Amino acid sequence: MGRGYNGEVVDAGLYIGDYCNVGDSMRVLVTGATGFAGSHLVDDLLENGDEVYGLVYRADDPGEYPEHASFFKLEGDLLDEESLQEAMEAARPEVIYHLAGWALTAQSWDYPAKTISINTVGTANLLHAAVNNGKPRVVAVTSAEIYGVVKAEQLPIDEESEPDPHHPYGLSKWAAGRLIPMFWRRFGLPVIEARPFNHIGPGQGLGFVVPDFASQLAAIRLGQRDPQIAVGNLSAERDFTDVRDVVRAYQCLAERGRPGKTYIICSGQAVPIHYILSVLVEIAQVGLEIIYDSERMRPSDTPVLYGSYERIARDTGWRPQIHIRQSLVDAFEDWVGRLERKGLATGEVEIGD
Repeated sequence: MGRGYNGEVVDAGLYIGDYCNVGDSMRVLVTGATGFAGSHLVDDLLENGDEVYGLVYRADDPGEYPEHASFFKLEGDLLDEESLQEAMEAARPEVIYHLAGWALTAQSWDYPAKTISINTVGTANLLHAAVNNGKPRVVAVTSAEIYGVVKAEQLPIDEESEPDPHHPYGLSKWAAGRLIPMFWRRFGLPVIEARPFNHIGPGQGLGFVVPDFASQLAAIRLGQRDPQIAVGNLSAERDFTDVRDVVRAYQCLAERGRPGKTYIICSGQAVPIHYILSVLVEIAQVGLEIIYDSERMRPSDTPVLYGSYERIARDTGWRPQIHIRQSLVDAFEDWVGRLERKGLATGEVEIGD
């Protein structure tokens, strides 16, 4: 299936409490609370008994927030220091998880200044507000997209690998990451950088390989789409981790991570894209025609990419627990449920191309 420095990923079954000491309930502030990872993180925190404050741009934000007695929305804008100060004073957080930001890699070329402003300046503003409000522990999430083109001899990627961002998104996340040791050294703010590779699972939006395949196969299963899929280069190999493992890693870092340090979060193995598609087709149990689109067949600049989670395993005990097949099963079933609930005819649900 895949290759990597640490062998096979183990089966699912453990929760954060099995390998991180969750401890007593806390007051927690989460930015990006309705995002793919953020929503899973909030669910975990509420299950742990934490009092969770989600930073929202506007109080009437239409995002899907949990209906829970311990979840509260707070208005705040990453680019407005005064609003962040007010949110911090209201939440009085003991821990901050900073997941919000501009997440569209390709579109960052269309909005380079906006991308850098939100991801880099926004992070600086949040950290500064944290310094002025009790210096809570902060887990700031960046991205493995900072590495750019990686050669085979540079694998696996670890925290000492040289970043070489090739787009504004990667640059913005690299610059945000450089703030972490600076704020620790200058202000004593206990901030930790979480640098995840690709994460997958239920709840992911379109524009990424797994939901794009899963949404199309779910539509075929439901008879809402002709049984064919157009694909491009399937030979690239990438490192995928289940989103539920990723957010548990964030919690482990909040508990045990060393301030000022960077931690890569990954599975430690490279999985071919053609394997992802073949497993999803098997899960969907549909017959279909795979059409190879010549316009999408460009070879990848980085044919194989995977990381090492040695540092986070050593410092916190975290390691991936959910097998990739389970992630794909859950992602497919999630899309079946979405399409069944809303239906393509309403125009409310799109499927990937």
